[in-house]
Formats: sequence, C-alpha cells, structure tokens
Amino acid sequence: MKLVWLILCAMAVDGEYLYATFHDPGASGVYFAISDDGYRWQMLNDGKPWLPPSHAGELMRDPFITRGPDGEFHMVWTWEWRVKSIGYAHSKDLVHWSEQKEIPLMAQIEGTRNTWAPEIYWDAAKKQWLIIWSSVVDGKHEGNRIYSALTPDFDKFTTPAVFFDPGYEVIDATILQTGSKYYLVFKDERKEPLKKFIQIASGLSLEGPWSGISEPFTESWSEGPSAIRIGDEYLVYYDHYREPKKMKAVRSKDLEHWSAADVTFPEGSKHGSFLKITKEEAKRLRSGPK
Repeated sequence: MKLVWLILCAMAVDGEYLYATFHDPGASGVYFAISDDGYRWQMLNDGKPWLPPSHAGELMRDPFITRGPDGEFHMVWTWEWRVKSIGYAHSKDLVHWSEQKEIPLMAQIEGTRNTWAPEIYWDAAKKQWLIIWSSVVDGKHEGNRIYSALTPDFDKFTTPAVFFDPGYEVIDATILQTGSKYYLVFKDERKEPLKKFIQIASGLSLEGPWSGISEPFTESWSEGPSAIRIGDEYLVYYDHYREPKKMKAVRSKDLEHWSAADVTFPEGSKHGSFLKITKEEAKRLRSGPK
C-alpha cells in the first residue's frame, strides 16, 4: 500500500494521462495515446496497436485499464460480439503485458447473448475486484442490463448478478468516486423513442444502490462514457458514433451542470478508458513497446 501512496502523491504533483482505445471493428488490438492535460491526445507507437490480439477470432473492444492496490495494472476488454467471455491481462509497467486470458464470466448463465464493455474496480473493504459489464439474457429481461461479479484474483468469481436495472435497456456503465460518494455514468440504450444518450446516477457505495438518474447531458448516438477528474473539473469522454463520428467530452465542476469540452483525439479513435499516470510511466510509454 505504501507503493500506491507514493505513486498517487507523484501523480498529484506532476502526472500525465493515458488513453486506451481501439479502432473499429476491434480486430487490430488496443491502442495507447497520451496527454499532458487531458484535452489534447497523441497516439503512441507510431499509430500501431500497443497490444494486438493473440487468439484466433479475438476482438479487443472497449479496453479498460486501472491501477491495482499493489501498483500493478489490470486491463479488461470485450472479447467478441456474441460470447459469454471477457478478456483480461495485467502489467507491472504498462509496457510489457501478460498473456491475454479469456474469462468466461457468463458461461453458467443460460440465455446470455453477449458480455460487453467490462470495467473493474478494487473494493478495499472486501479485498476483491468488482467487475461490471452489460449483457442480454433471454428470458430474464428485454435488452441489456448491467451485471457484476467479484473476484480476488481473476481466477475465482462469484455468480454474476444484475448490478443496475433502471427498467429499460442500458449499456456502457462506468463508476466515478468523489470522496465518500459514487457516480454511475451509463448509456440509455433505448431507440424508440430515441434516447441513446449518457446519464448519471449516484450512490453511497461502490455497488450502489443507484438513484437520482439525471437528465441526459450528451446528444443521442453517444456511447462508451469514461469519467476522470482533471484539476477542479470532471470530464466525461464519450464516443459520438453516428456521422460526424468523433470522440467528444463534456465537463463539469459539480457533476450536475455540463458544458462541451474542447478536446482533440487521434483519427479513428473509439471509446475506451483514461488513467492518470506518472511522468516516469509516460516516459516509458513514449519509448514504445519493447
């Protein structure tokens, strides 16, 4: 834990930001981009994938990277469109990554059509990782809902259960903690009448319960939100996936009043995740994969 404390102190004083993304359809792998301000992003590795797929038929969509309690990095992603699995890998330095592992999270849940956009969060009280994702389960509900499971080691998992169900189809959930409060940012996936925009709910724990769903704060045809704090503002990046297709962002000081943020992303970037890193970690990444 002392290592993590030292890393966080270094980032608070002098850090940069890492963006993990993919290019449609996700078959080429995970790409890394970097920024010193969270607004202007530059692709690393000369625009080539940092981590190509290693299994036949594997996709690497919706990559999510976070730092664990011991300082190690963990990444999860959408493995394929219509499977019951997610992808997982880990790294000590963001440069060298472990073997890519297929985790069949929903294998025992009959009727599962998909396992999309996983994210992971360390629950310090339980000493376990919370995994959230979206799935359609025939015979249980119409359309996607947000599911969750717990794991201490990415080998043993609790039985998946519904994590968030507002009574309509939702996907692409992400969690932001501010002090003792938690926020669940998600996409309302309804098409008739047209929704497909980003909203936010709040809760008092990492696992909710979630209430107070906001009005939408993006336009329709938005997906893949990712939230981060930069200075005294919160940014929610998202993917506007209809023409004109582009990564966009909104910003807020209070998570209630939002305005457009002027951001620039590399061409072809899709949604993914954003992580505060140290200057030393950024320097290693700029040197490219070894």
